[in-house]
Amino acid sequence: MKKQNKIYMLDVTNRDGVQTSRICLSKLQKTMLNIFLNKMGVSQSEFGFPVTRHEISYLNANLELAEMGVLSPIRLSGWIRATKEDVQTAFKNVPRIKYLNLSISTSDQMIVNKFKGKLDHKAVIEEMVEATKLAKELGAEGVGVNAEDASRTKMAYLIEFAQAAKSAGADRIRYCDTLGFDSPFSIYERIKELAQSVGLPIEIHCHNDLGMVVANSVAGAKAAVDFGVDAYVNTCVNGMGERAGNADLVSCILAFKYGSGLSSEYALDEKIDLKMTWKISKYASYAFGVPVPINQPGVGANAFAHESGIHADGALKDRRNYELYDFEELGRGEPEIIDTGRQITTGEYSGIKGFRNVYDKLEVLFNDDREAAKVLELVRYANVHNQKPLVEDELRFVAQYPDIAKKIFTMAP
Repeated sequence: MKKQNKIYMLDVTNRDGVQTSRICLSKLQKTMLNIFLNKMGVSQSEFGFPVTRHEISYLNANLELAEMGVLSPIRLSGWIRATKEDVQTAFKNVPRIKYLNLSISTSDQMIVNKFKGKLDHKAVIEEMVEATKLAKELGAEGVGVNAEDASRTKMAYLIEFAQAAKSAGADRIRYCDTLGFDSPFSIYERIKELAQSVGLPIEIHCHNDLGMVVANSVAGAKAAVDFGVDAYVNTCVNGMGERAGNADLVSCILAFKYGSGLSSEYALDEKIDLKMTWKISKYASYAFGVPVPINQPGVGANAFAHESGIHADGALKDRRNYELYDFEELGRGEPEIIDTGRQITTGEYSGIKGFRNVYDKLEVLFNDDREAAKVLELVRYANVHNQKPLVEDELRFVAQYPDIAKKIFTMAP
């Protein structure tokens, strides 16, 4: 029986989502997102930049969590430019990194107007090939090669570039619709040709400048699978990302699970667990400081709200009249209790009594006062680090992995 190609989720919130203008995430928040993505069954998290100094402690600490089995089976991959210098720096800074994506521009627009004569079409391929080979030599188990602005790249050159990447040892090609230029129709045809010509798994990386990001991501993945290769859809939680954002993680999963002609014909990674949807979306909203729109698929306040008389009547008779999927499947439906009485919180100036009270409520016990004092100090640092109150999952993480937390909070300018 012929193997059926699959569609996997590769989340880039911690690399592309954090490049959303005017907002950011702390290293603790990025770590928590990796933990939630792992629990959600996401195949891979592009967790940061191995050549950026303020990322180094966080990246190494998260790889340590992976070795401990906390971040497993999710793959943690770094993003670098497709240069030998970046490859060498990545392995110097983060020696245990196993997965890398190497990126370089391929369109005439960028080769001419971004590189300004430093690289021509031939040199772009040569530089990418050298970087790919070096990454493999230094121990990378998985290398994705990114064609930035692939949607505006001449198809013949894109195929030449991808074939050279494959010959150099690349495991995947990332087709980047960097400006959200594609339509579902154009991306399907281009990915089809790329899959047929190169025969490597394809990552589909789309942006939402024209409002078609989820449709484009789905169409690109469909083309990859239709023509014999696995597809890795690049997503961000809540559709965060540069300019108008990247493909929303939950929307893409829902499309493949419930979309007409998709749910029955295409194999979505069986590890995906939508039960984490509500938690990860709410956490990302809090961490980024960006509210979830009320009409956001699956997680918006109105996603399961019915007011029209006809709709309300129909939904009450049978939810399938007006709901394609169940809110319970997304981890919704449980009452959320908000304490309106006395509250003791932890912050950067908290004392031991209040701290112990907070952790008692979380049913987290310490062996002695010395252990409690050690965690208290880390919680203080975490509050300075986040610049906002810690949520329960963050408090539990710091108490459970104090040594890892200390590394995450550490930066050396």
